Amino acid sequence: MYKNYFKIAWRNLWKNKVSSVINIVGLAVGMAACIVILLFVSYEKSFDSFHGENIVRLNEVQKWPGLAAPQKVALSMFPMAPAIKAEFPEVKDYTRIKWDDKYQFTYNEKRIFVPEVFAVDPSFFKIFNFKVIKGDALAAITKPNSIAITEETAEKLFGKEDPIGKIINHYGGDTLKFTVTAVMANVPKNSQLQFDALYSLPGIHQKWMDNWGSNWLNTYFKMSPGADLKAFEAKMPGFLKKHLSGDGWKYYELFYLPLKDVHAGSTDIGLDYLNFQKFDQKSTNLFAIIAIIVLVIACVNFMNLSTARSADRAKEVGIRKSIGASRPQLALQFLGETILLSLLALVFAIILVELALPYVNNLSLRGISLPVFCKPLFMPLILLGTIVVGLISGIYPALFLSSFKPVKVLKGSVETGKNKGALRNVLVVGQFTSAVFLMIATVFVVKQLKFMQAKDPGFTREQMVTIPLDRISGKGYQLFKQQLLNNTLVAGVTASQDQLGSHLDQNGVTFQYKNSPKKDLAATQLIVDNDYLNVYNIKLSQGKNFSTEKSQNGREYIVNEAMADELLKDHPGATRASLIGQRFGFDSLGVITGVSKNFNFNSMHYKVENLFLVNQSEWGFRTVSVKINAGKSKEAIEFIKATWKQINPDHPFEYQFLDDHFAEVYRADNQVSKIVGILAGLAILISCLGLFGLASFSAEKRIKEIGVRKVLGASVQNIVLLLSGHFIKLVVISNLIAWPLAWYAMNLWLKDFAYHISITWGTFVFVALLSVVIALLTISFQSVKAAIANPVKSLRSE
Repeated sequence: MYKNYFKIAWRNLWKNKVSSVINIVGLAVGMAACIVILLFVSYEKSFDSFHGENIVRLNEVQKWPGLAAPQKVALSMFPMAPAIKAEFPEVKDYTRIKWDDKYQFTYNEKRIFVPEVFAVDPSFFKIFNFKVIKGDALAAITKPNSIAITEETAEKLFGKEDPIGKIINHYGGDTLKFTVTAVMANVPKNSQLQFDALYSLPGIHQKWMDNWGSNWLNTYFKMSPGADLKAFEAKMPGFLKKHLSGDGWKYYELFYLPLKDVHAGSTDIGLDYLNFQKFDQKSTNLFAIIAIIVLVIACVNFMNLSTARSADRAKEVGIRKSIGASRPQLALQFLGETILLSLLALVFAIILVELALPYVNNLSLRGISLPVFCKPLFMPLILLGTIVVGLISGIYPALFLSSFKPVKVLKGSVETGKNKGALRNVLVVGQFTSAVFLMIATVFVVKQLKFMQAKDPGFTREQMVTIPLDRISGKGYQLFKQQLLNNTLVAGVTASQDQLGSHLDQNGVTFQYKNSPKKDLAATQLIVDNDYLNVYNIKLSQGKNFSTEKSQNGREYIVNEAMADELLKDHPGATRASLIGQRFGFDSLGVITGVSKNFNFNSMHYKVENLFLVNQSEWGFRTVSVKINAGKSKEAIEFIKATWKQINPDHPFEYQFLDDHFAEVYRADNQVSKIVGILAGLAILISCLGLFGLASFSAEKRIKEIGVRKVLGASVQNIVLLLSGHFIKLVVISNLIAWPLAWYAMNLWLKDFAYHISITWGTFVFVALLSVVIALLTISFQSVKAAIANPVKSLRSE
């Protein structure tokens, strides 16, 4: 029996080639989209899954006076962890992590720079499950001047030599000697913590251990099983009040995030430096929802085409029932056909996934692969999902086809297509509503991204090259600057402690307006060279720029307009110009010399924060900014590199165009826009495949009607409009339904941006016209083919 079912199913697929191809292609594309998104979601969920349970990260909410709004940060204070462990029994252990990037190691004559080195507490390996290949990793993070390095670092430094026991040097702000006591496996890419070496935090940074108030590290706790985090957090205000002097405790809140939620659930947390490839969980969920919609559209195609062509199999059903076949048997046969078609689609879907993954990995910067063999449950789950898709797609057509009455069918009196036309119309409208909604969303997402990238930030980003400095290379900054300025390829050189487009640090300052009481507040700080505003073309609205006199170093401050308004909010009627000469800064010698226009030093997701700039070169700079003349970028970079090598022969030359840095700032937005756009394209493609199939069926069923109309004088244009008009109406209805849904969704989404585009009806009209044109192109082939056919052939049988 089942062998016979298989034969019949195969014959029907082969007989109806067009509808079979449409169904297989549609299901294959829908399945491929779902599998790719499933792999992406699975990869995101796998972050830090190899560690144990009950691990949490300590975070702060900083509410200092002067900040535009309270800010969440991933940082914490040095003494917090041991104090919390000592006072709260629900804490089993802790580790703190202080990091250094671009860390230099020297072994004999070989010098390398590794991306990230961690200083950690001795309990690090009790909390995290990073694999140790050989040696004593505990000694590395317990004993002073010991270190554990990864395989990659060991190979860079020692080649094939055994690293254990070897001594490596670090030349930086301090000269340190480390003995290698362990080699670890390279850190998995699905870990939020990425490092190249570990050493003891208490052993090197003992002087900071009792420093309350400085937030320079990350803190992780191992909690007791069943610990109530909400109840635990409720105890933190009392803890802060106990340990922070004066009213300082009022300006902080502490909260805890489970480790498994940190990667995807901390997009609202700033200064989150140790969160590799952080990605918003909401975006991941959005991808999954859209992928399911694409698959549902493919399933709807199958339902529509199966019920539309039900008359072709009506006699088969009538004959089978008349010789004893039951309705369940017929339904089972039709479901089997659907499952067979779904399994064929799966084969093509797997091929599409393999072809798509390199592009997906390049876009998402992930290392996603198809785990056919490494995860034994993957293929069984995919096969089960395919069968479910087949059942969902085929259940209605199977029940519908098996319901035919043999007497009516064999007499030819059954009207299968007509009775189900309304349902098919509803399904088509549902398909195109989803597709149009996604098209509108894609247009607005792309427009918003372009708006953020094109909006004038208030400073010059073009032709600006940034070069990182450390404590060694920073000592040669002035010489480097002078040599660069001697060449006409360079238009300007300046430096700062932080790079625009990065999350800048905050600091506390004191402000006194005329004879008013002194006021302590906090704001974002940017420590700069005296020509920083000139090089970046940042405009002043009041006052003057920094002086070149060394005696004024660290005594002159420039505030932005947002900061000026914050300083004057207790002095109604006072102008920004009145701030010039007022006491401001880290000590009683500082004064405000200027007020700059607001400029977006961060992402356009956020409003301009309160900011002050100070010329304090003695604190050192971490970034050089070189403005090069347009048209000779390649020559300028080669000149900058050669100059760098003359002054810093032992330091690698690294540079980045500021435009590229801001592209990284908006990388997640760009990824979302591209993925949503691709899924929207797939949705419209599958919807059009279904429309093509229905248009083919409609033309085929009305072939004699078309012949009669042509004989009676109907033109080709009349026939095309006759066949196309119904489908165009459905597309227009779909647009009318999709518009309010898209308007609401886009309004909601744009609220996440401080600066955003306006929702204009022109976009909706454009998408409507585009969808109509696409639909017309899809069905025009069949409509024109039917319209130009010779009516003699279609009427011959009459």
